[in-house]
Amino acid sequence: MSDKPDSPSAVPFRFDKIADKVLVTNDAGDYVFLTDDEFKIFADDGVAEGTELHEKLTRKQMLHGAATEDYLVDKIRSKHSFLNFGPYLHIAILTLRCNEICVYCHASRRGMEETSFDMSVETAHQVVDLAFKSPSPNIIIEFQGGEPLANWDALKYIIEYSVEKNKTEKKELGFSLVSNMSLMDEEKLEYLMANNVQMCTSIDGPKDLHDGNRKLLGGSSYDRAVYWMKRVDDEYRAKGLETDLYHVEALLTTTRNTVKRPRDVVDEYISLGRKAIFLRPLNPFGFAKSTFDRIGYTTDEFLAFYREAVDYMIELNRQGVEILERTAAILLTKIMTPVDPNYLDLRSPCGAGVGQIAYNYDGALYTCDEGRMVSRMGDDIFQIGHVKSSAYNDVVGHETVKAIAVASCLDGIPGCTDCVFKPYCGVCPVYNYAEQGTIFGQTPTNERCKLYIGVLRYLFEKLSNADDQLLDILSKWTIMRDRDVYFVHE
Repeated sequence: MSDKPDSPSAVPFRFDKIADKVLVTNDAGDYVFLTDDEFKIFADDGVAEGTELHEKLTRKQMLHGAATEDYLVDKIRSKHSFLNFGPYLHIAILTLRCNEICVYCHASRRGMEETSFDMSVETAHQVVDLAFKSPSPNIIIEFQGGEPLANWDALKYIIEYSVEKNKTEKKELGFSLVSNMSLMDEEKLEYLMANNVQMCTSIDGPKDLHDGNRKLLGGSSYDRAVYWMKRVDDEYRAKGLETDLYHVEALLTTTRNTVKRPRDVVDEYISLGRKAIFLRPLNPFGFAKSTFDRIGYTTDEFLAFYREAVDYMIELNRQGVEILERTAAILLTKIMTPVDPNYLDLRSPCGAGVGQIAYNYDGALYTCDEGRMVSRMGDDIFQIGHVKSSAYNDVVGHETVKAIAVASCLDGIPGCTDCVFKPYCGVCPVYNYAEQGTIFGQTPTNERCKLYIGVLRYLFEKLSNADDQLLDILSKWTIMRDRDVYFVHE
């Protein structure tokens, strides 16, 4: 510590070398780039008041002072405000049946004839009752599968019972459908549109990539998904809604063939009128675990793919073409704004059991959808109750939920506590369990940790030498426009 009376001490900070600069972050997520000489002065508590460095560090909330203390407390409290509420995301697995065969299927699908794997209307009723026990002021019920449209009766029942129940509960209620769209028809579309259901599908890139990953017997999974994406967009347009904001969201799952074609993937999304791509790596669950040797890749290969794809998106944005990458947008929102987007996979603690609950087709409750996927692999370690027999307080207060909260609180994880990227990151105990045999991840050998460090390092490299145009592009990626006017039931 410096003994100079005019040398204010630093707030707790973390640091790492990014390109030719030193990145310094504080607990609230503020950051500053310093030269090596500036960092030495800062770390030695030799920053004299009135200097340019002092002004720079004060502006970035890196030096102690009454105003800084109040600012840091308020920002940290705000960024962790999600801890004040219960689970808001309620994932209803309507069925395990699916008419597509995906090489990376995480749900461990069943054949279309196996109706015993459908959620009953009785169970659907209990799912809604339990979801509404959450003190969260907003509730999203997300329909997943299998292919959720295969169990249309349960889907309709949940929507109609939830809307009726909400007349007295007065929550902000939303519905989301994750579907391959192949079972969609005009009658279903009319119903979903009338009930303001947000729709999401999968597009794994150009047709050959998509159909290679997702095989639809008797047809093209790509053609069906694209047809209904455009059909839904037409309906939004007919309602006078802006299709930049209201459209079918599309997700991409990256396989070995995908990482060879980053620009093709970006071009495909642009050709479909999408302005966002979620470049998602494979998860080690379900079929993807057993087929990884055939369809997988190394973390370094994924990061090379990711960098080239996002570089290309930035290049296109410079030319006036709007396209963003979702992971980058989430992380940049954490980095560049005071807002935390509450993405459940990247927060401390994670959202398992405290931000989301997954309801299996048979009524079994899991900490998250990934926990349910582990159960499909023969291990029920992440089951936290059953809709027929469990009280809400017993579910969210389950020992497994508590253990996951502890295991995902970055302040207690070696390798995370002193990481410069801690304010923006999060761990997944379910991933850790599946890959490393324990919910307490071993960061030096954790591939998910390596992946997110790689993405964050890439983003900070961009920020470290960004010109005004690039800063404007990345800032626009953090803008979250409100769609509650259509998708929320009150």
